[in-house]
Amino acid sequence: MSKQIMSHYVNRDLSWIEFNRRVLREAQDATTPLLERAKFLAIVSSNLDEFISVRGAGVQSQLKAGLTKMDFTGYTPAGLWKRLIKRTSQMVTEQYRTFREVVRGMAKEGIVFRSIDELNVTQTTAMERYFHDIVFPVLTPMAVDQSRPFPLVHTKELYMSVLLRKDDDAPDEEPYFAIIQIPSILPRHIPLPVRSGTKRSEFVLLEDLIEKYIDTLFKGYTPYAVHPFRITRNSDLTLNEENAEDLLEEIEKELRRRRWGMTVRLEVDKEIDPYALAVLKDELEINDNIVEIDGPLDLSFLMKFAVTLPNYDNLRYERMDPVYPREFDDTEDMFEVLRERDVLVYHPYESFEAVTDFLVQAAYDPEVLAIKMTLYRVSGQSELVQALAKAAESGKQVTVVVELKARFDEERNIAWARQLEKAGCHVVYGLIGLKTHAKILLVVRRELDGLRRYVHVGTGNYNDSTAKLYTDIGLFTSHPVIGEDASALFNEMTGYSAPYDWRAFGVAPTSLKDKLFALIDREKEHAIEGRPARIIAKMNSLSNQEMIDKLYSASQAGVKIDLIVRGVCCLRPGVEGLSENIRVISIVDRYLEHSRLTLFANGGEEEVYLSSADWMTRNLNRRIELMCPVFDGNLRRMIRNILFMNLEDNVKAHELQSTGVYQRVTNELAPMRSQFEAKRIKRWKSHQ
Repeated sequence: MSKQIMSHYVNRDLSWIEFNRRVLREAQDATTPLLERAKFLAIVSSNLDEFISVRGAGVQSQLKAGLTKMDFTGYTPAGLWKRLIKRTSQMVTEQYRTFREVVRGMAKEGIVFRSIDELNVTQTTAMERYFHDIVFPVLTPMAVDQSRPFPLVHTKELYMSVLLRKDDDAPDEEPYFAIIQIPSILPRHIPLPVRSGTKRSEFVLLEDLIEKYIDTLFKGYTPYAVHPFRITRNSDLTLNEENAEDLLEEIEKELRRRRWGMTVRLEVDKEIDPYALAVLKDELEINDNIVEIDGPLDLSFLMKFAVTLPNYDNLRYERMDPVYPREFDDTEDMFEVLRERDVLVYHPYESFEAVTDFLVQAAYDPEVLAIKMTLYRVSGQSELVQALAKAAESGKQVTVVVELKARFDEERNIAWARQLEKAGCHVVYGLIGLKTHAKILLVVRRELDGLRRYVHVGTGNYNDSTAKLYTDIGLFTSHPVIGEDASALFNEMTGYSAPYDWRAFGVAPTSLKDKLFALIDREKEHAIEGRPARIIAKMNSLSNQEMIDKLYSASQAGVKIDLIVRGVCCLRPGVEGLSENIRVISIVDRYLEHSRLTLFANGGEEEVYLSSADWMTRNLNRRIELMCPVFDGNLRRMIRNILFMNLEDNVKAHELQSTGVYQRVTNELAPMRSQFEAKRIKRWKSHQ
C-alpha cells in the first residue's frame, strides 16, 4: 500500500535535475542563437553549483547522520544520493559534449579559443608580457608539506594542483605537491592580438596561460603534472536564531563558518595525475561525487564571455527594450493615477523604472509621511536603497524589513542593512525562524480627505537587474482594503501583533495555505454542482505534499487544473483515477519565468491572485509570504491573457508526463512562443 502511495509523487531533487536538463536543451537547440547557447551552458553550471551545495549537501548530511527513513516520494537518503550522482554526472557529460559543439560553431563565426601552442609569435609575446605584468604578481603558490599544512580551498573557486620534482630526486621518490588558486579577480578569457589578414576574435583561458609559465613560480623545481580542480562545499546556513543576541552578527559568523563547510563535490581534469587526485581526496575528505571533466572546469565563465563580447549581436537574441508603463507615461504624479485606478506592470516587457520612480517620488514628496518596504534580493547599485535613505534623511518614517538570510546574498544584504540604518531607517531583520520573502512596498500619504495608503505588491524581488531577466508581475494600487492589510502585515513583521483577520491577503505561514486550500475546495464544490470550475496556477516550484493531495482531490471531483511550473514539480499528472484532469507544463526560454499567478473560475465569477510564494513546504510553512487579489476586472483579464499565452506555448513549453519525464509540446497549431507574444505588450495590454 505504501509503495502505491509513494508512486503518486515525483521526487523533488530528481525533478530539479529534469529542470536543469530542460535548461541544457536550450543550449543544445540549434535555433537558439549561438552566444545564447553559451549562456545557457553557463546557467546549467551555476544551477548545478547551487543544487550540489544546498540540496546535495543536505542529502549527504542525512547520510552522515545515519538517516534511513524514506521521504514521501519513496527515497531513502542513500538511494537518492546514488541517483543524484549518476544523473548529475550524465548531465555534465552531456553539457561538455554540447560545449564542444558550441565552440565549433563559434569558431565558424570567427570566435576562437586557442591553446597556448597554437599562438603565433606576436600573440606569444603579448601573452608572455600579460602573464608577467598582470597575472604573476597576484599568484600565490602554496606548498603542502610537514611545515605547511593543506591550505583552505574556497568553494566554487578554480585551483591547480602541481606535482614537482628536483633534478637529483630518485625516480621512485614521492613528488612535491602544491596548489595555486586561479585569481577570480582576473578575466577567465584573455583576448589575443588579432592575426594579420583575419578578423577573428581569439582567446586563451587564464588557467592555460598560468600552466604555460608555471615554472616561474617554482624556481629550482620542475613542475611535471599540472591540472585544474574545483570543490563545492556545503553552503546551507544553519542558524541558532532562538539564542542569537544579534541576528546580523550570527549570520556573519555563519558566513565565515561556511568557508570550512563539508566538501560535497570535487571536479577534476580527466587527465589528472593519480597521485595528485589521491592527495586531494585525502585532504578534502571526499570519496564519492568526484567528477572528471573533459574540458575547462566551471563553464559559468561563459555568461560574462557571451555578454561582453563585442560586435556579435547577430549571434544573440534580438534586443528587447522594456517599455515604460503607458498608464504612467504622461504624468509626473503617479499618486494621481493610482487614486483613479490600479496599474499592473509586466516585467521585463515593461520597465522596472516605474517601481523606482514610485519610490523616488514618495521619498521626495513632502506629503508622504511613511514608507515601509521588504527587501529580499536587491542589485549591487540599488536606486531603491538610495531613495529609502533619502526619505529617512528628510524626516519621513522609513521602515525596511531586510532579509539577511537570502541565500548567497547574505553579505550584500548585511551591507544594505548597515547603510540604511546609518541613514536613519528603522531596519528590521524579520521574525525568528522565518524568512521574509513577501515583496511589498507601502506609502502613507497625507491628502485633502485624510491619509491614503498606496501599495505595490510584486511576484519578484525589488531588483532592477533581475527585473530585466525575469518575468514578474507588479500591482500598484490605492485600494483601501489592500492598504489596511498592508499596514497590518508590516505591524506583524516589525512589532508584537495578534493574528490579523485578513480581508484581502493570504499570508504565510499563518493563513496562506488555508486560504489556498479553501479556494481549491470551493472549485471542487463548483465542479460537483455542475458550475464552471477551473484552476490555472503559475509558479516556480510545487513540492508540498498536502497541496498536491488537495489538487488530486479537486481533479477527482472534475476540476480542470492547468499548472505552469517552471522548475520542480512533485505532482504526477495524467494518472487515471487520480490526476487525469491535471496538466503540467514548464517553459524555459530567454527570460526566467518567475511570476506566481493563480486563477480560480469560481462558478463564473473569476478570481485572480498574484503572490510571492511557490507551493513548497518552506514557502507555505517557514516563510513570510504574501498572496494578493486583483480586484480590477481589466487587470484580471490581463493576467488571464498571460496565463493563456503560457498554456498555448508550443515552441518552448515542455509537458510533464505521468512517467515523470518532460516532452516538448508539439501540435498542429501555428507556432506560439509565449515570451515573444508577450513582448507585444503595448498592443495586447490596450485590449484587456
